[in-house]
Amino acid sequence: MIAINRKTGTGSSLHRQSQFQVGDRIETSNHCLGTVVRLDRDELGAFIVAQLDILPGEFAYDSWDLEKIQ
Repeated sequence: MIAINRKTGTGSSLHRQSQFQVGDRIETSNHCLGTVVRLDRDELGAFIVAQLDILPGEFAYDSWDLEKIQ
């Protein structure tokens, strides 16, 4: 197993996450639509929690896996 060293909340990933707000409509990298329910952080870094239209529950995404839709 290879250890991944991710810096928490640095540079462009933090800036990219700040583009999203609770209530934003999003599209995932696999073209599912949903809504941002919260922005969160853990020991690996920042992530976005979204509720998808087609599935029950909440799912965590890296900001690079989401696009904001109008």
